[in-house]
Amino acid sequence: MKWKNFTMNIQVELMNFGGFFDLDSKQKKASELKQIMESPDFWTNQNNQEEIIKEYNNLKKLIDEFSSLKEEINNNLEMISLLKIEFDDEIKKMLENNVNSINKKFDELEILTLLDGPYDKEDAIFEIHSGAGGTEANDWVSMLYRMYFRYFEKKGYKVEVLAEQKGEEAGFKTVSLLVKGNNAYGYLKNEKGVHRLVRISPFDANSRRHTSFASVDVTPFFDKKIDIEINENDLTIDVFRSGGAGGQHVNTTDSAVRITHIPTGLVVTCQNERSQIQNREKALDILKNKLYKLELEKQEKELKKIKGGPTDINFGSQIRSYVLHPYSMVKDHRTNVETGNATKVLDGDLDIFINASLKINDTKGSGG
Repeated sequence: MKWKNFTMNIQVELMNFGGFFDLDSKQKKASELKQIMESPDFWTNQNNQEEIIKEYNNLKKLIDEFSSLKEEINNNLEMISLLKIEFDDEIKKMLENNVNSINKKFDELEILTLLDGPYDKEDAIFEIHSGAGGTEANDWVSMLYRMYFRYFEKKGYKVEVLAEQKGEEAGFKTVSLLVKGNNAYGYLKNEKGVHRLVRISPFDANSRRHTSFASVDVTPFFDKKIDIEINENDLTIDVFRSGGAGGQHVNTTDSAVRITHIPTGLVVTCQNERSQIQNREKALDILKNKLYKLELEKQEKELKKIKGGPTDINFGSQIRSYVLHPYSMVKDHRTNVETGNATKVLDGDLDIFINASLKINDTKGSGG
């Protein structure tokens, strides 16, 4: 490694990124929010305390991470300057490790700055639906379910299972989750679409290769109460017995609720609450979130409608392919990012795909 070139490159990169990061405006905004939070009437006269606290914490995290990165870079530049060019192998190795660490932190900080869409900070309603492939597709849903759960664990997110519909032989027909955590919707929004699996079927006695499809849908879950009037005549409400995971904690009475909004075709199911009334209230709350998002998109004309018509869950419509046979590969068809380690991806290592998608959508001017 040419340390002189590294010194020049890292200084230029820090300067350019510092301008893009706009530390001054972020510090000013954080200071304003802190003054609001420290005011005597913050908890009495403010209606959006949680939103203010969340915004402040997000800004504080960005500022602290940028300051820490800047200090780490300056320390390394000072070390290189003091040592001049005469490095022994041990020092070279240490500096190379430091450079790799700096580059990784640059990348992580860049991703955080991209999560500035109007809904990126919100929690997320995350759904997986089986498509073409029957039992194979249902099993593919269970594989995706596990993959995303591992990813959520790595991010430190809390997950609430809203509903599960099991397949006749294996897996799930559909899974609905509420994912809670910092920037949950921002990270997950581009996972929306069709996911394709190619493998030797464990359900085929002749061990033939099968292709299965499943779709992922992601909607922001807004903390504040959604002020949307829903006409009861526009709803079809079905009550049925809960059949998901949970053992003794799953009700054996007809407490699960499925609500269909006839004008839009939106369907929401909730079965995790203790009573039919609670499940109905939760399902209506989620339906309001989905309708609210649709209305925002219609007004702002920023995005396509979340449920703007049926999407075929089959060949040719996939955003990402997972190939387990005759070779191992996962490829995102929007960014062309791929890896040969499919096992690692299915174990929740999704950062290379999610980060690349955030970057490419930012260059296209997508605000999330």
